[in-house]
Amino acid sequence: FLSSKPLMMTFSNSSWRLLQPSFFLMGIPGLEESQHWIALPLCVLYVLAVMGNVTIIFIIWTDSSLHQPMYLFLAMLSGIDLVLASSTAPKTLAVLLAHAHEIGYTFCLIQMFFIHAFSSMESGVLVAMALDRYVAICHPLHHSTILHPGIIGRIGMAVLVRGLVLLLPFPILLQRLLFCRATIIGHAYCEHMAVVKLACSETTVNRAYGLAVALLVVGLDVVAIGISYAFILQTVLKVPGGEARLKAFSTCGSHICVILIFYVPGIFSFLTHRFGHHVPHHVHVLLATLYLLVPPALNPLVYGVKTQQIRQRVLRVFSLKG
Repeated sequence: FLSSKPLMMTFSNSSWRLLQPSFFLMGIPGLEESQHWIALPLCVLYVLAVMGNVTIIFIIWTDSSLHQPMYLFLAMLSGIDLVLASSTAPKTLAVLLAHAHEIGYTFCLIQMFFIHAFSSMESGVLVAMALDRYVAICHPLHHSTILHPGIIGRIGMAVLVRGLVLLLPFPILLQRLLFCRATIIGHAYCEHMAVVKLACSETTVNRAYGLAVALLVVGLDVVAIGISYAFILQTVLKVPGGEARLKAFSTCGSHICVILIFYVPGIFSFLTHRFGHHVPHHVHVLLATLYLLVPPALNPLVYGVKTQQIRQRVLRVFSLKG
């Protein structure tokens, strides 16, 4: 399963150790005969993700009336989803459809970094969107002054820097590991813990840092979103009249759907990977792959259906083309 190209090796303790191996992506272990059928819905999800997110970015970019905090954050989310889906789907589909199982060491680290860094960025943008909903509902008169374009730009830059700084140590720490003989990854893409488990050298630092980043990013972001919605709920319940409350809640509907789509499968995938030893491996691989493709595919649909301004402009674009 290894590349025929010369590999850098070092001899230690009577065993060969690979410093820069080529990895072999198995795809979905246990479902090899069905992989080409599984690839079809994954391909549909990727096409939906690309078309939907490009449409969202185009509409927000070209319509100055949508240059508001909620839509600017949505454009950021769509850009991140494009990168996230494109970092995963092409190689995954190549593995499942064309049996292109081999992936170079450097390319594997780059793919792993992009997947984890942009997942962190997506989580950060969801926090920013929760902040926008909090300001819009709890401080409506000051919404435009609090979240002016300068602040939105700084928030976007903070989300970007956090993702890069926290996840850059992943490939750096992996480069110090040695891999003995088997470099077969039981996955359809290069996932951090799946690569770490292949090493024959000490991986305590890699495992600890991976766990710390996951708890830091997801833990703090979920807490921040929870606090925002606690204040929103408190404010909405003070609004007299059921219709007014329903209208206030409806402005958060799209964001809540996107939060659930992103965090629920992500947290479940993380827990099964680390603690779910009785969960079949192919179930974990399928769930981890869907986690990276379902949110990018569904987010534009959720906002397209639930947000009137986006829906009207999408219909207008397609009517003009017709």
